[in-house]
Amino acid sequence: MKVIKKIKVKKIITTQLKAELNEEYEFKIFKLEQECEQLRFEKKKMLQQNPSKKIDITAKFEKEINSRKDHIKWYQYKQQQLDVLPIGSEIEDGEVEALIELKEGMNWDDLTKERTIMIEDGIIKKLT
Repeated sequence: MKVIKKIKVKKIITTQLKAELNEEYEFKIFKLEQECEQLRFEKKKMLQQNPSKKIDITAKFEKEINSRKDHIKWYQYKQQQLDVLPIGSEIEDGEVEALIELKEGMNWDDLTKERTIMIEDGIIKKLT
């Protein structure tokens, strides 16, 4: 019999990973800022077309813009936290599912204990 088990994936912080994550966060912030500018442009355009619906249009677009601003703040926070993390520390990077084969006589506790995949600079360093 086979079962599916979730396994945590963790990355070891290196200077290379810090640079990659920082670049990724910068790109996401840039894209979100572009989306805010596009929304402001669309808002202005719609207000010119429908001046009678100013309140509804403004509320709708401000909600979307504020949502993106919150995401920007989140990525800026993640950048700050990344700067503080020491080299060699670990961060979680999600989960994967593994197919495990069960056989009679196997130790159930060994199968159910938490397992982890450790990755350093894209290379699997340890399986626990």
